[in-house]
Amino acid sequence: MRFVFMLLFAALLSAAELSWADSYADAVAKAKAENKNVLVLISKDRCRWCKKLKTTTLQDEAVVARVERGYVAVEVTRGVDDYPEYLKAKMVPMSYFLYPDGSLIMRGVAGYWSTEDYMSFLDDVDYKIKKQRAQSAEK
Repeated sequence: MRFVFMLLFAALLSAAELSWADSYADAVAKAKAENKNVLVLISKDRCRWCKKLKTTTLQDEAVVARVERGYVAVEVTRGVDDYPEYLKAKMVPMSYFLYPDGSLIMRGVAGYWSTEDYMSFLDDVDYKIKKQRAQSAEK
């Protein structure tokens, strides 16, 4: 039994952690300074799916590494924190991917998603960014 507790404790210590900005405004400022995009997670305090997303998918080492490499992450509470009105969240959790200026890269992603699915959304975001850069270069 003691061995099981030690394994659980070791697993908790090795869990990856995202560096969350203190506010939406701080995230945008940091993203501009670091030439990164912004990941906005809109949640509610008593939302079990929000907690599950944060404690599983958003602590997966691959997801954390990818988000940390290209994004400044911020979690805001729906109806409480200050963030742009165009970031709607009829349901939570809601993930938005934004350019450093705060404009949308793609529509928001609602709900809890597994690591594999969340990585797929990040692939979609990367595709949109590359497509937009290619279109801008053609002009």
